[in-house]
Amino acid sequence: MTRTFLQPDDLHGLVSEQFGSDRRLAALDRLTGGTKKGVYRLRLDDGTTVMLYVWAAGENYWPPSPTVPDDPFTDASGADLFAASHAALTAVGVRVPHLMMIDREGRHLDADIALVEDAGALRLDALLEHDPATATAAAPLAALGDALRRMHTAFGPHYGKVAAITGGEASRARRAEDVIVDRALGHLDAAAARDARLADAHQRITAHVRHLRSAVTPREEYGLVHGELGPDHVLVTPAGEAVMIDFEGLAYFDVEWDHAWLQMRFGESYPALRPVDLDPHRLEFYRYAQTLSLIEGPLRIADTDFPDRQWMLDLAEWNITKALAAT
Repeated sequence: MTRTFLQPDDLHGLVSEQFGSDRRLAALDRLTGGTKKGVYRLRLDDGTTVMLYVWAAGENYWPPSPTVPDDPFTDASGADLFAASHAALTAVGVRVPHLMMIDREGRHLDADIALVEDAGALRLDALLEHDPATATAAAPLAALGDALRRMHTAFGPHYGKVAAITGGEASRARRAEDVIVDRALGHLDAAAARDARLADAHQRITAHVRHLRSAVTPREEYGLVHGELGPDHVLVTPAGEAVMIDFEGLAYFDVEWDHAWLQMRFGESYPALRPVDLDPHRLEFYRYAQTLSLIEGPLRIADTDFPDRQWMLDLAEWNITKALAAT
């Protein structure tokens, strides 16, 4: 598809309404790397900057795919989810970008948008790569660990997207881990259609998923989870604050789901987050389910016009190796 991104002329009305008729947009930078929404830095003529999030079809690289109906982590994009998740994280004391305005009625653009604080360009993954001693010993990781413990001890009796829970729509008839079985096997089916090695190992992988599931005992309490939290989803301010972003997938779910991601993405730095107590069987099961998702998702998006196709293929290959080795 032909993608058309925002241009400075598209934003004159928004800038004038939000910042005054005497303010001008000096520059507009579209940040790269996002796959579900557009992220733009607005540079105003007085030197200040703000961030603009745009939820539009042209900004979303993900093609549709079959989903599990009660999987809380599907379709984790949109202004409504952003607003509900922002409110929930703020309520439990998690540092997120300050919300300046949100427009879900198309008053300014033919899309849902939000203006938020510019918390800076330094991401925690860059800090961990270039200055791991500072990231580990100083404020950012400790602050993130504190935020995660607040999230993971904010319990609810049902699992589901935060927006659904707050709207009273999340009464579930089956266990969370059974949702993940269906999710994992759906990812396997889709990935096996694209890779012969997975097709040959389909039966073994299916058996392994069901074996991991069989060791998980029932639970009736769920914490707030980001969904796919890595150091690339955390900004670090000049004051050392850890600012969580890309949280539209916020849900009440087993906290092991977050920690499977955290262990994978933070590696040797993970213990500095000082995690809550975890169920090792649930953690192992969710870790393997996420390995399958990190095969299917990258292979699917690599079939589109996503600009860094090779990176996605390399990610899928890394996880194919992991998935096969476990069986």
